[in-house]
Amino acid sequence: MTIDDRDVLLVVDVQNDFCPGGALAVPDGDAVVSVVNRLGTRFAHRVLTQDWHPPGHRSFATSHPGRAPFDTVTLDYGEQVLWPDHCVQGTPGAAFHRELDTTGAELVLRKGFREAIDSYSAFFENDRKTPTGLAGYLRERGFSRIFVCGLATDFCVAYSAEDGRRLGFEVVLIDDACRAIDLAGSLAAARGRMSECGVRLTTSGEV
Repeated sequence: MTIDDRDVLLVVDVQNDFCPGGALAVPDGDAVVSVVNRLGTRFAHRVLTQDWHPPGHRSFATSHPGRAPFDTVTLDYGEQVLWPDHCVQGTPGAAFHRELDTTGAELVLRKGFREAIDSYSAFFENDRKTPTGLAGYLRERGFSRIFVCGLATDFCVAYSAEDGRRLGFEVVLIDDACRAIDLAGSLAAARGRMSECGVRLTTSGEV
């Protein structure tokens, strides 16, 4: 697969809290770091996203007395999984994995910073209509194809990939540069949605 100047590598949430030992660890999450670093040498343009929650965020189970992590509730913007407190602004858990090479990143996009609404996608809050500004940035820069990788496949990566397609970009998921939480069949569901909306699947060896 030939990479050119219209392509961008979108690295989603490779942060300490999503890696082993973190507050919301994705199984084998740190295994993506070396793959993402290798991919970074093949792309002239890279964008990183960073989950960035204020204390007491509405998506935290601790903000809902009587609820436990991974319970599901209905909020004004729809269904919301309740998570352990994670990626709290300014904490070590919110930092990028120490071995992730961020040197060449052209943009770091923080998301989930609004206390009342979660943000899985790099493009929209979880109401699926409040934009982060990433689409405008990518269009102004002239990018048309997005290669997505990071954590976690079935949540932030999948939502970002789907929204990228919905906004008219070509989207390619680099499968071995992602890891999933797989909560009650969430990985299979995410793969189905991505396939239906035209997200292409590849591996780092094919890029």
